[in-house]
This record gives sequence, C-alpha cells and structure tokens, in this order.
Amino acid sequence: MRDSSGYKEYVAGLLAGVATVSTGHPFDTVKVKMQMHNTVDHGITYRNGLHCTARILRTEGIKGLYRGATSSFVGVAFESSLLFGMYSQMKQSLQGNVQSVVPQPHVIIPSAASGGAVISFILCPSELVKCRMQVQGTDSLIPISSRYAGPLDCAIKTVKEDGVRGIFRGGFTTLLREATGNAVFFSVYEYVRYQMHLQLNSASSGHKNLIDLGVGVFSGGLSGIAVCIFPFWCAVLPLDVAKTIIQTSADKNSSRNPFHILSSIYRRAGLKGCYTGLGPTIVRAFPANAAAIVSWEVAIKLLGIKRE
Repeated sequence: MRDSSGYKEYVAGLLAGVATVSTGHPFDTVKVKMQMHNTVDHGITYRNGLHCTARILRTEGIKGLYRGATSSFVGVAFESSLLFGMYSQMKQSLQGNVQSVVPQPHVIIPSAASGGAVISFILCPSELVKCRMQVQGTDSLIPISSRYAGPLDCAIKTVKEDGVRGIFRGGFTTLLREATGNAVFFSVYEYVRYQMHLQLNSASSGHKNLIDLGVGVFSGGLSGIAVCIFPFWCAVLPLDVAKTIIQTSADKNSSRNPFHILSSIYRRAGLKGCYTGLGPTIVRAFPANAAAIVSWEVAIKLLGIKRE
C-alpha cells in the first residue's frame, strides 16, 4: 500500500507526461498525418509510416516531426498528472485496509477507467490543437492563408469560429478511447510488474535499483504494446482514427458521430482504413510508455512515496 501522498502523486504523473511526449510525439505526428491523408478522397496517400516519415524529414526536417508538440507538452503533462494521481489515490481508496500486493482487477480497472474518463476533458482540447497543427505541414491540403501561426492562434481561432463547443470537438470519442485504453494499460502494467518483481527479487537480492529500472522499462513498454494489440484496441484504434478526422475537419457542419465517420471510412477504404496509423502506434508504444513508467517510478522514489 501507499501512504497518502497528496500532491506528490500528481507531480510524479506530470513528469511521466513530459517523458511520454518527448519520446512519442514524432511517432504520433506520423500516425495523425496518415489518419488524415489515407482516409479522405483526395490528397496524397502514404504507403506506410516510413514513407510518411521520409516526406516530413525531407520537406521540414526534424522540427516537422515535433509539429504541435507545444500543446501536446502542456496537455499531456497536465492530463498525465491527473491520470497517475487519480489512479494512485482511487486505487488506494478502493483497496481500503486490504494490504495486498497481488494485482486486483476489481480495483485496477475502475481506477484506471475513471481516471481516463476524467482526463479526456483536458486531453480533447489539447489534442484538437495538436492534430490541427500536425496536419498543416507536409502535403497539407489547407491553404497557406488559412493555416495557424501556432498552437495559441489555433485555439483562439477555433473558439472564435466554432465557440467553446468547437474546442471540445471529438470529446465523446476521446472519452471512450481513454477510459478503455487506460483500463487495459494499467491492468497489464500491474500484472507484468508484479510477476517480474516476484521472479527477479527471489532470484537476486542485490542490484535492486537496476532491477526496478528494468522492470519499469518492460512493464511500461509491454503495457503500451498490449493496448495496441489487445482485443479492446480493435475498438480503440478506429475511435482514434475517427477522432482525428472529427478534430481536423475544416467543415464545421461535418458529423461528430464517430460511428458515422468510421462507416464512411469503411465504405471508402475498407477495414484497413479504420486501422490507419497502426504501424506508428505500435512502434511508439514501447519507448513512449516505457519512458512514462520509468519516469513515474523514479519520481515516486525521489519524492519519498511508499509503494507496495
């Protein structure tokens, strides 16, 4: 069990968010551009993630892969702070006086899913700005005169043109994705972490810090991959594709119903279109989530938070 650590849980989560964006944003840019370009009737179609990456590097350089990173750093850092903090404290509350180090699905799943649902209200506006910044770079069909000067300009113009409701476009889809994805992520993370510590700690009493680092890397990375290949992701990735289309559409009257969007994509591009961006998502999963978990666990130790 953990002690009640108040703000420290949220500080540790914030550092995890910064690590996630630093490591994973380039992969996310490739994913978003593929989802936008490969599911519409016009514009360039990327053959795969490498083709998309090569075009970005050739025309914009490294900075092109970090387009939209400013809003992502702010949004993901804040939402990770809330997610990890809420997950930790709700998990502790649900466990009550039951001092068990064995993963408990009835505690982990509601803690993670509710945390994911709450952060979707913060993540939705920041991802909308991020996605709109990402798609206006290489091969963009958006006229130069209509492009945003930066994340703040994007947010202000979106609110002016569409109202406050406009900045939350795709909110329902984001909520479904985050609640489901985080329930899977934390379930796998807790189980893998428990099993690895059980095996490694019994085999070696020394090098505890090195063991903890290795466990953090593998439990975080494998949890990220699990979210990509787990059956639940059959629903989560198409929702992510729909969210990208909803948030980047220039037509304010376009549908915001993710299931209508997916139906339209399926008619144009088949089932493959609904899973556009799967490659970059899987490649991103291990390093980004490993970085998040290692940063979180290191921060927990440095902040003096006791953990089972």
